[in-house]
Amino acid sequence: MNRDRRYRKHVLAGVALGALALGGPAAAADMAAVYDWTGFYIGGHFGYGGGSLGPGTNPLPEQGVFLPHSVTGLIGGYQAGYSRQFSNRFVLGIEADASFPSPMDGAALRPAPFNATIDYTGTLRGRIGYAFGSWMPYLTGGFAWGHTHVNIHDDVRDIISSPGQYHTGWTAGAGAEFAVSGNWSAKAEYSYIDLSRRLYDLSGFALPGINVDPRIHLVKLGLNYRFGDTPWIAPADGKTLLPESNDWNIHAQTTFLPQAYPSIRSPYAGAYSLPGAGQLQETWTTTAFIGARLWQGGEFYFNPELAQGFGLNGTLGLAGFPNGEAQKAGAAFPKIRPQRYYIKQTFGLGGEQEDVPDAANQLAGKRDIDRVTLIVGRFAIGDFFDGNSYAKDPRADFMNWAMWSSAAYDFPADLPGYTRGAVAELNRKDWAVRAGLFQVPTAPNSDILTFKTGGAVVEFEGRYAIFDQPGKLRLGAFGNRGNTGNYRDALAIEATNPALDINTIMAGIRRDNLKYGFYANAEQQIARDVGLFARASWNDGQNEILSFTDIDRSISGGLSVKGSYWGRPSDTIGIGGAVNGLSSAHRDYLAAGGLGLLIGDGQLNYRNERIFETYYAYALNKQFTLTADYQFITNPAYNADRGPVHIFSGRLHGEF
Repeated sequence: MNRDRRYRKHVLAGVALGALALGGPAAAADMAAVYDWTGFYIGGHFGYGGGSLGPGTNPLPEQGVFLPHSVTGLIGGYQAGYSRQFSNRFVLGIEADASFPSPMDGAALRPAPFNATIDYTGTLRGRIGYAFGSWMPYLTGGFAWGHTHVNIHDDVRDIISSPGQYHTGWTAGAGAEFAVSGNWSAKAEYSYIDLSRRLYDLSGFALPGINVDPRIHLVKLGLNYRFGDTPWIAPADGKTLLPESNDWNIHAQTTFLPQAYPSIRSPYAGAYSLPGAGQLQETWTTTAFIGARLWQGGEFYFNPELAQGFGLNGTLGLAGFPNGEAQKAGAAFPKIRPQRYYIKQTFGLGGEQEDVPDAANQLAGKRDIDRVTLIVGRFAIGDFFDGNSYAKDPRADFMNWAMWSSAAYDFPADLPGYTRGAVAELNRKDWAVRAGLFQVPTAPNSDILTFKTGGAVVEFEGRYAIFDQPGKLRLGAFGNRGNTGNYRDALAIEATNPALDINTIMAGIRRDNLKYGFYANAEQQIARDVGLFARASWNDGQNEILSFTDIDRSISGGLSVKGSYWGRPSDTIGIGGAVNGLSSAHRDYLAAGGLGLLIGDGQLNYRNERIFETYYAYALNKQFTLTADYQFITNPAYNADRGPVHIFSGRLHGEF
């Protein structure tokens, strides 16, 4: 077995799922003479934690996904450091890191007058290890800090206050780090964090004081990229520390997106109305895209993501919401979620092949054009359906929900927009057909997914050329069965007893109901670096929206132009618009004071919601793009009595 083949085995064992393994003694001896742990490095980690915040603190249960909920749940974050390897193979170093917990596990939350939670932990530590060639066990310890807060509830469990405090303390742990390929290494580490006790005086809320005393255990799997003695500088000879591998890859993105609007006309407002006084909010996401080749045609992808911030008004007040990065589960501190984890199996059918470039969630290589692909796991439905070259990615092109999606498709998803399920695709040179089955939320706007009911979609994609200019047409049909209420049924009950609140009525009549609909999605290049796009979508509009947003009919379209025409080939300008509408039953429900997923003004002077959006994306360099975006929304939330709204956005997006 040659060295490169041994190396691929190291990669698969060390990276695919973070299940780290050692090569044999021969491999270790082969690499001992060439590998040096000296250098600066940065990286990220993902794992699981637990522990205690002290007696009587009612800690929030944080999501463990496949593991039990705990005071931290799943954790993730960043690290950076420097190591120096000496001639006797001892390695000394210093490392700083920050770890963030998961969102709350709503199903595990129990009634309590208050709940304590930890927002993040940070450490600054020394490391001492011993280098066995390509792997290094180590001990670590040093200074730690963190932040906690306490949610205080009223009688109906709404949060009325969230005081917070900082803590300092110490940490100790142990781990092992393994050279993988190129300049990458993987590590597994256990850390214990002991933070100082802090007293929360809750007497102002007629509650006893509590001592929050964090004792945290963390198990982390991580990846580090090593630069050498000079930070950010590759070795002078241009060579990586070890051979590169085609059997795995890693990419990352980060997107910071502030949005603001000035005051609007607002003669009245409801629970979900956009505030009349204007507002500024921001969101920030950072995602790692890790892929590994498992076997012939088999690939595994894993995307942990940190998300922080809020959409305007907590992502409420507009059906065509202006920030595609805004999640319904916003947070003041970053929260970690394993957004994607899926296995992809491709079966080639022979014949002509095509090159597959290295990209996020895409391993480089070749594949048959005629192929069958199966995907099972957790993902966003938009990863595989309703694609469009000009309006699909709110991190790179249009930001409004009604511009980058077929907005009347109420695709199954949890609060951040992901689901679990399976997709099958048959691809030919000029067409493809794909279908999927997915989990749906347990109720409208729920963060809990279930297979008790489910969702399905089938899409046909045709590829063609007009005057040698390529184009695509996608036609989709969808159906979801979920725990929703019927608009007409709720209105009929409210008519017999007007004293009843229609939202209480709706919650009481929810049962398994079907929502179905269709979409059409077209894109057409009209000249080099110039393209048009258009979408139309419709759903039956009889039962509550389950997952996406309050739209029953939508049309959108626009123009995208690359900057090659003015000497900026990596820049893009986009201009487009959308018109959203509701079924008559949905309108009457909102007019009666009903609340949707995102909207509800208490009353309604119905008009179609109309959106204009334009943006300019300016490439700062190969990694970063700065975008200026303007949106003008008439009849926000379909209400002619309110608005219009002028929304100004900036977006800094990096890809690595």
